[in-house]
Amino acid sequence: MDFKKFTNQITELKKIELGGLEAQFKLAPKLRLKYDKQKINANNPKKAAVLVLFYPNKKNETSILLTQRASYKGTHSSQISFPGGKVEKNDKSLVQTALRETFEEVGVLQNSVEIIREMTTVYIPPSNFLATPFFAFTARRPTFKTNHEVTEIIEITLKELLSDDNIISVTKNTSYMKTTKVPAFSIRNKIIWGATGMMLSEIKDLLKVVN
Repeated sequence: MDFKKFTNQITELKKIELGGLEAQFKLAPKLRLKYDKQKINANNPKKAAVLVLFYPNKKNETSILLTQRASYKGTHSSQISFPGGKVEKNDKSLVQTALRETFEEVGVLQNSVEIIREMTTVYIPPSNFLATPFFAFTARRPTFKTNHEVTEIIEITLKELLSDDNIISVTKNTSYMKTTKVPAFSIRNKIIWGATGMMLSEIKDLLKVVN
C-alpha cells in the first residue's frame, strides 16, 4: 500500500473499536490461553511497552518495523519482536518507555514518531511481562542504528501483513515449551509468533476494516 493512502486512513483508525483479546487470540499459543485476568493479576507482572512503527520504505510502500533479538541466555533469545522493553523508573509513561527503548535499540528519533493509538496489552507468561503496544508512524524511513540487543532489522510491508496466506502453524521448541504447535506469521522466511504475533493479529484486524 502506498504510504500516503495509509496516512489518509489514520483519522479513521483512531476511531475504530479494537479487536482486543479476540483478535489477539487468533495468533496466541495455547500456553497463553491458560491465563485469564485473575491469574495475570495474581502474578503481579512487570510492565513493558513496545512500538508498532509504520513508515514508507524505499519504494514508498507502507512498512512495519520488527527486530531480530540477539542470542542470549534468556527466555526470548533470538526471537522476532517489536522494539521496546521494560518500564524504567525515570519513564513518565508507557509511551515514553516505548519511544525510549525504540531509540536505544534501533536509533529512531523520538520526536519523529507520532502515536496513533494504544493497543490492547499482551501478557507474556514465560517472562511475566504485561506489554502495551503503541501503534505509531513516522513520515520518513528512519536511519536505523542498532545496539547490542538487536541483530537484524526486519521490514515487512502492510500488504504482506494483510495477506491471510502468510498465516501458518509451526512446531516450536523453547526453554519453556517443548515440541508445541503454535500459530504464526510467515513473512520473508521469518517466523513471527508469540506476543509479537498476537499484537500483529490485532493490528491486522484493525487495518482490515479500512482496507
